[in-house]
Amino acid sequence: MTARVLVVDDHVSNVKLLEARLNAEYFDVLTADNGPEALAICASGECDIVLLDVMMPGMNGFEVCRRLKANPDTAHIPVVMVSALDQASDRVMGLEAGADDFLAKPIDETALLARVKSLSRLRAALDELRARAARAAKMGVSASSCLVGGEDEGGRILLVDDRRSSSEAILGALRAHHEVELEPDALEALVEGAAGGYDLFIVSLTLAGYDGLRLCSQIRSIEATRQIPILAVADADDLARTLRGLEFGVNDYLLRPIERSELAARVRTQMRRKRYADCLRQNVEASLEMAVVDALTGLHNRRFFDGVLPSMMEEAKRKARPLSVMMFDIDRFKGVNDAYGHEAGDRLLQGLSRRIKGLIRRSDIFCRLSGDEFVILMPDTRIDVGAKVAERVRSGVAGAGFPIDATRLVAATVSIGLAESGRAGGDLLREADKALYRCKEGGRNRVYFDPGPKTPAQAPGFRVVRAG
Repeated sequence: MTARVLVVDDHVSNVKLLEARLNAEYFDVLTADNGPEALAICASGECDIVLLDVMMPGMNGFEVCRRLKANPDTAHIPVVMVSALDQASDRVMGLEAGADDFLAKPIDETALLARVKSLSRLRAALDELRARAARAAKMGVSASSCLVGGEDEGGRILLVDDRRSSSEAILGALRAHHEVELEPDALEALVEGAAGGYDLFIVSLTLAGYDGLRLCSQIRSIEATRQIPILAVADADDLARTLRGLEFGVNDYLLRPIERSELAARVRTQMRRKRYADCLRQNVEASLEMAVVDALTGLHNRRFFDGVLPSMMEEAKRKARPLSVMMFDIDRFKGVNDAYGHEAGDRLLQGLSRRIKGLIRRSDIFCRLSGDEFVILMPDTRIDVGAKVAERVRSGVAGAGFPIDATRLVAATVSIGLAESGRAGGDLLREADKALYRCKEGGRNRVYFDPGPKTPAQAPGFRVVRAG
């Protein structure tokens, strides 16, 4: 996966070296020799990843990183700090400034490319989520504000490590700020992880009875754990194998001996990133839901109904199973709006929807088509059974009034038409609409359906199931 990489360094030789290495891997490379120029390039949206030198005149790399992460327009851009400073305290300072990683000079080319490729994949995934959330916002779908530098404590962590010395060090470093569970068995960890609720996996790559890299790949392949970040822990002489983990989804790594403050900083980075991605994902899911949900009643809307009806009819035909449709509206609803106002009408619609939800079956699909017109899809239901459900709805609506303000109730009734696939020769919804129309012709507060020619007591035509 390619990306636009911004190399920020005041030494031309360093820039040329990094530029050559990245160009050889088909990355697009931009350069800057000072902090303000780098900030301007990032703000313009021209780069996907930043390789940032620490020691620069005027504004050092730590300050540049802090400003990037403080700006909502650039906070999502991954930053890898590059420096001759290689002490744990320097790495922690970079991570605390918001950097995604810290590479020491002279740069290991394999480590550099592995990290850039890993962050490219991460950036692409986040960009897609951000784009979808932005499209939803433009359509007027309300969404929560997602911040890259949000909450980074109080997470649930599953630690998979069978080495006592390192597991104790990790638990000691993290338990004051996170809920950490230790599971030394890899297969048990997969089961526990799939049960859900974790914010981070910390996986030792040196498990005695299992390949740690294989465990990481399995975590990535399972739907329930695919989005949970992985922090790998490995020995210092196993860097090549550790970097391989970045190729299939390990998010970060830490080499032994474990430095507690660096571990805590890397965990905070992963925690912030996951919660940012979760927030974006929730906004996207909310926008999808709102696209098929009626804002007033909380029921499925016409768009959802038009999408689901053909597939349900096809399934009913394929399996030779019945599918019935109940279509109804509120009798004399216009009179409520005229007498009490549209706000009262809205409250009636909301109260009626809530009541009917409690009267129908869990398998039934309740939709608002428009205005006071509703439809209920009843899978695996013959029309005679559907008529019993419809009568329960009719009597339940008529049984008590609906509050339209703090002191007043308004009575309401519904007229219901029924149709069944297989019996209805054409459009199922049209047949239910015809039944509803005939219901209105003969009176209101009734349930009507076509009994069909097999009913000996009546000629073919619509029949009253129950009149109020």
